[in-house]
Amino acid sequence: MAFLKERFGAIISILIIVPLGFYTKFYDGPAREWVNDSLGGLFYEIFWCLIVFLILPKAKAWKIALGVFAATCILEILQLWHPPILEALRSYFIGRTVLGNSFSISDFFYYVAGSLLGWWWILRLQKHRSSVGKN
Repeated sequence: MAFLKERFGAIISILIIVPLGFYTKFYDGPAREWVNDSLGGLFYEIFWCLIVFLILPKAKAWKIALGVFAATCILEILQLWHPPILEALRSYFIGRTVLGNSFSISDFFYYVAGSLLGWWWILRLQKHRSSVGKN
């Protein structure tokens, strides 16, 4: 039963995180550039942590967060590379959202923060598993 609660919690979490992440791309208020260009990285990391958790529910939260952090760092570095195939993918909104379109060293801060929040979020979802196992 705890397994189902974890998965349901992860799905609900994703349904909250995805609109927040997309909202950062369309936000047009104070600090618009920061929200559009940087804050979304935080939600991006949490999203991928939750997706990996759904796929690998028995994986350790820290391993998921570290793996997601490493993958997004690689994607950030790939933004320095502009071969035709990546440029073609980046020409679409989803391609730009997933792959990014410009390198920014400050994004690494948001990747660290988002991965830490993703790790914490998964631990909260797994809380039931450990308490059920003790009974």
